[in-house]
Amino acid sequence: MASSASSSSVQKIFKYHVFLSFSGEDTRKTFVDHLYASLTRQGIHTFKDSEELEKGKKIDELFKAVEESKLFIIVFSKNYASSSWCLKEVAKIMECQDSIEQIAYPLFYDVEPTDVRRQSGPVGAAFAKHNTSEQAGKWKEALKEAGNLVGWDLKEIANGHEAEAIDQIVGEVSLKLRSIRLSNDENLIGMESRMRDLESSLEIGLNNDVIMIGIKGMGGIGKTTLAKAIFDKVSFQFEGISFVENVREASKTPRGLLSLQQQVLSDVLKDGNKHNSHDGKFMMQTRLRFKKVLLVLDDVDRKEQLEALAGALNWFKDGSRIIITTRDKQVLKAHSVNRIYDVNLLSKEEAISLFNRYAFERYAPMQRYEELSLKVVHYADGLPLTIKVLGSSLRGKEELEWVDALKRLEKIPCQETLKKLEISYTSLEDDHKEIFLDVACFMKGLQKEDAIRILESCGLHAIYGLSVLEQKSLITISNQRLAVHDSIEELGRNLVQRTHPRKPNKHSRLWDREEIEVLLSGDMGTKATTCIRLEQVELHPEIVMKGLGNLKKLRVLLVSERENECSPSDWKFDQAKQYFSNALQFLSWEGYPLRSLPQTFRANNLVGLELPRSRITNLWESGDEKVLKKLRFLDLSYSKLRTLDLGLTCNLERLDLKGCHDLKELHVPDGCLGKLVYLNLIGCSKFKKSFLFVKGLESLKLLSLSKLELTVELHESQRYSYDNLPKLRFTCIYSEEEPLPIGNGQKSVYLDLQPRKKLECLSGSICGLQHLRHLTLKGCIPEVPNDLDRLEYLAKLNLLSTDIKCLPDNICLLKHLRSFKLESCLLLEELPKDLGQLKCLEKLSLLSTGIRRLPDSICMLKCLRSLKVKSCLLLEEVPEALGQLVCLEKLNLFSSRIRSLPGSICMLKHLKSLDLESCGLLEKLPEDIGQLECLEKLILKKCASLEDIPNSICKMKRLRCFHLPFCHQVEKSPRNLEV
Repeated sequence: MASSASSSSVQKIFKYHVFLSFSGEDTRKTFVDHLYASLTRQGIHTFKDSEELEKGKKIDELFKAVEESKLFIIVFSKNYASSSWCLKEVAKIMECQDSIEQIAYPLFYDVEPTDVRRQSGPVGAAFAKHNTSEQAGKWKEALKEAGNLVGWDLKEIANGHEAEAIDQIVGEVSLKLRSIRLSNDENLIGMESRMRDLESSLEIGLNNDVIMIGIKGMGGIGKTTLAKAIFDKVSFQFEGISFVENVREASKTPRGLLSLQQQVLSDVLKDGNKHNSHDGKFMMQTRLRFKKVLLVLDDVDRKEQLEALAGALNWFKDGSRIIITTRDKQVLKAHSVNRIYDVNLLSKEEAISLFNRYAFERYAPMQRYEELSLKVVHYADGLPLTIKVLGSSLRGKEELEWVDALKRLEKIPCQETLKKLEISYTSLEDDHKEIFLDVACFMKGLQKEDAIRILESCGLHAIYGLSVLEQKSLITISNQRLAVHDSIEELGRNLVQRTHPRKPNKHSRLWDREEIEVLLSGDMGTKATTCIRLEQVELHPEIVMKGLGNLKKLRVLLVSERENECSPSDWKFDQAKQYFSNALQFLSWEGYPLRSLPQTFRANNLVGLELPRSRITNLWESGDEKVLKKLRFLDLSYSKLRTLDLGLTCNLERLDLKGCHDLKELHVPDGCLGKLVYLNLIGCSKFKKSFLFVKGLESLKLLSLSKLELTVELHESQRYSYDNLPKLRFTCIYSEEEPLPIGNGQKSVYLDLQPRKKLECLSGSICGLQHLRHLTLKGCIPEVPNDLDRLEYLAKLNLLSTDIKCLPDNICLLKHLRSFKLESCLLLEELPKDLGQLKCLEKLSLLSTGIRRLPDSICMLKCLRSLKVKSCLLLEEVPEALGQLVCLEKLNLFSSRIRSLPGSICMLKHLKSLDLESCGLLEKLPEDIGQLECLEKLILKKCASLEDIPNSICKMKRLRCFHLPFCHQVEKSPRNLEV
């Protein structure tokens, strides 16, 4: 197997794409001349013997050209068989045709295929003069074999119109060459699915409009490779083609855009004329519109480049396609390119295959290198460039060299990858470079909201800056968290360290534990260090605090809760010593061990202070209070806080005191919280003072309270109205049984009610919250308000209660409802029959309910994208017309009792995920399930009664995830299924 894999990966390199064999007497200056010109225009390197050399050439030179050609086109004409040269060529061609790498195609020009096979008619007459030759038998056999091959009969193509016939022949040859190249190109490992998706988005032959599509992704992810592969595969279908490489670099030269315009015009129009910049643009607008063009603009980084090379859709003829590769999504959006294809990283399996191809020239690693190969692939984290570079560099190396190379990567990243990625960093504005370095060095995995607070504390425009980094493919934001590829993280850290390697006191940012320990314990004063992320440092507290005092320019200090054995008594202050830099703008210390901030800390630049789960009881020691004029963010949640004077923080925007159970006194002078947006007081159980200060918080958008008496106090205040809170998110977790006094909160948009004791009834006043968008009722709630339809703007409804037995019918009148979730409603046996009236519903989730069937009206939900019916153990059937959910993308029937799926499910053309796990009674799938052409994920795990898988599943070209474990009854599974 090893030798087979190795030999199959070594492909013969041919000098010519096509060898033309023909009779010069019949076709040299007519048909063959036009065919040759058309092949050449398509970039197909073609051998055609020269008329001037006809008499002087040697047969061995011809034979060599035959051996060096991939495809052969044999143009059989009336006089072809009269030439001994032609007969020798066809005999040699048929010898090569026996190889699996060379293919011959006959083309019958004004002769019948049967005449060639039998040497009859004009072909027989032409061959007659060779009947006495010693090679006549060999030539006859060659003509017979060639005549039996699949090729072209010219009179049968395009009704005999030669020009159209030539276009069709060249197109088929081009397609054949491209399919051969694509199947043998190791660069395309892992690109097959991406090519299918992109080709589908191009809609070639299906949409006659002009389409511009952007291919976006980080450096080294394979954008150019993908664009080239698609270009090679589909370019034969266009009248003019041009692939413009390295637009970013080429446009920097003095005549950059002009030269690129000339390249496009030359490629498409075969126009070698020179034009000035204005004329070049004019020429493109006026000349390209008469040709169906495939244009690829590779590595674009500025809108001006697109304006010069693909200014508008009306520059091109209908059916044209313009493909743009870029790292910057904003460039595409600025040019109104709305179709954007994001190139994903390789999966683990794809990465392993690509690495093996480069490291071993095969598709499976040598046995003793398997574990090491996995480590290399893990380091590359799905980035094709890194995989190729490391695979090539390790090829042929001994095992010990591999081990040493991996150790080196732990300290010295792959430089070729960094060089490629640094292009994106270099293009950033100075302030965005600072944001990138902060994110790469210590913000990976942080909540976006948390990162914004840190960056804004340092005076950076974080919201816009993070969007720029995301558009330039330097970060991604998933589930509101910052995600940074390992190679990009290495780039940022390398940029910080490389000017002064192994000198941490000269690095602007520190995150490495060893370097931080060296800096703090070495008593080094430094003005270089601005940011530190401190985690699990094995140093005594006294050394840590003394070392921090030497960092004079520190602006950000992030300390995670320490896990060493130091007791709180080990943390002591010398009030005369400086522990925190007065330049500090953001201080976050989870588990802060002291009872107050140091007396020497002036904190006049502090913008963010976060000390959750700390021992702090007061911000300052008594008599040492300092006004924090710049403080915007204060988080003392779950701390030992006892008193807090908010008069010292007049510019506060966010205050989190959640879980401060010891809080007894909160001093709030009038007007001191005029900028407060967020206030969380959940769990402040010992606080006995008035909460009427909330009435003056005109900027407040989110208020979280947990004690019923607090809401009562607010409600009963005649001077207070919830109208002061235009975007209030109201969270109430309580245990009392009294009705909820929240009727005045008419502009609340979020309401989360979580009673801890059984609540006999819900006040109808909930339904007076006319602007409510999100409502969650969780816990001991026996029934849903029967006038819920009054919440006309409600978009999201979550009902999570074991006591709910039925739903009011008028719930179906919530015309703006987009998301409806029922969870743990075990007593609920049926849904309202008119559920289909929720015309805007996009997501319906039924988790652990007692329902037995879905109402037929559910099929009227034309906007529904996700239907999750999970752990509904009594559900026995779904509507027959389920296929009418035209927008459905996800269907989950986990742990239901269904025995079959309706045949109409095969009509769900947009379905991407179908989860039937633990449907133990499911016996069969629809035979036509293969019609789900967009399906990417099919889960059949633990379908114990399932007997077979329909063969049509092999038609699912996008299927990526197929789980079929513990399906013991399955006897027949499609042989050709490849996932």
